[in-house]
Amino acid sequence: MTDDPAPGARAIDDQRARRRFLTRLGALPLAATVAPARADKLRTQVRIVIAGGGAAGLTAASRLASALDGAVITVIDPRREHWYQPGFTLVASGIKPEAYPVSGTADYVPKGVQWVQEKVAEIDPEGRKVVTDAGRTFGYDYLIVALGLELNYAGIEGMDTARIGRDGLGSIYLSPAGAAATWRALSQFADKGGVGLFGRPAGEMKCAGAPLKYTFITDDHLRRRGHRGKAEIHYMAHAKTLFGVPIVAEKVRMLYADRGVKVHHEHVLQAIDLDRRIATYRTPLGTTEQAYDFINVVPPMRAPEVVRRSPLPWTEGPFAADGYAEVDRATLRHRRYPNVFAVGDVAGVPKGKTAASVKWQVPVAVDHLIGDLRGQPSTQAYNGYTSCPLITRLGQAMLIEFDYQDNLVMSFPGVIAPLEELWISWVMKTMALKPTYISMLRGRA
Repeated sequence: MTDDPAPGARAIDDQRARRRFLTRLGALPLAATVAPARADKLRTQVRIVIAGGGAAGLTAASRLASALDGAVITVIDPRREHWYQPGFTLVASGIKPEAYPVSGTADYVPKGVQWVQEKVAEIDPEGRKVVTDAGRTFGYDYLIVALGLELNYAGIEGMDTARIGRDGLGSIYLSPAGAAATWRALSQFADKGGVGLFGRPAGEMKCAGAPLKYTFITDDHLRRRGHRGKAEIHYMAHAKTLFGVPIVAEKVRMLYADRGVKVHHEHVLQAIDLDRRIATYRTPLGTTEQAYDFINVVPPMRAPEVVRRSPLPWTEGPFAADGYAEVDRATLRHRRYPNVFAVGDVAGVPKGKTAASVKWQVPVAVDHLIGDLRGQPSTQAYNGYTSCPLITRLGQAMLIEFDYQDNLVMSFPGVIAPLEELWISWVMKTMALKPTYISMLRGRA
């Protein structure tokens, strides 16, 4: 038996930490919903077009609307539904219902902002205009590109998104319906066991921790149903490490080893035979096939086509191949077109493809835009802040926060230790983050 000289004291300390955290947490919605009145709103007739009405676009619209008086602000996006994408993993894990991530875009478009329910078809930064798929042209003085990224399922030979939820095929990224279908397939796998395959694509992707956490969640469901001994879980890592932050990668490696997850490095999914249930991976030694009973497919990701074929992408470097916008990583301002900013997933910066990143990116970009209008250059800088609440089993998670330099950042020092599996971090992921996210959309977080 392991000696523990003061288990009661440790339990009391844990309870106190929970109370301190919940006290802070309880104040967040109130602080987020009471936005200070802006007596210093800048009067201007500037024309601002926001291409994209997802998390980054709506957040930018809200912040600009609260800071400017008389500006013509236009959001262009056809989507009537707004998806809280951090909730997809929760749906695909059986934790939340399919409707949990779904709300209406109209709920977050600020008063006085024009919402054009059409698709951006062309971006012309030389002519300072955006053209929609309906043929309408919108000139601008400033452009904020917030078009997210494209899920390139076609980049996997044989992949058919219509079959998600059947024949052992899962993919949490597609949609709320796809996440719910993935949960049905995972639940069937947990009832029987077999071979489960997990991994991520090469290149940049949104929420790089999602494939890791879904592997942990699958392991836990199998254990809870008494079938872990009937299953093999394989994680196909695209690189020589499991995560981009070395200390986090080592922690995940240790946890996977403890829970019997077999890791295969430098394996990238190339093709899938859905009828035979065989996945083909590219490795340094050539291709290799792996049979499966369940697979969670994470597609390659890239900038949307309208951005890729515009003058905005990087022409060299790690973000060029997938067409991400060439912006300064500290200001989010385009490096060749100073009246253009890119925020959210479409921005060609290291890290920063999470909703938490949007919360930090958008205020910086907006501050620089307003600084231009005031003639007072902003000194604000985005430091690469990215957050990943990494679920490690149902009821526990690690709150991983880091910056461009891979430094671990702590939003709740003394309450949440970043590399510990905690109930408090689970509460953050499953209960606290969505209200904060909604406040962010309304420009109040």
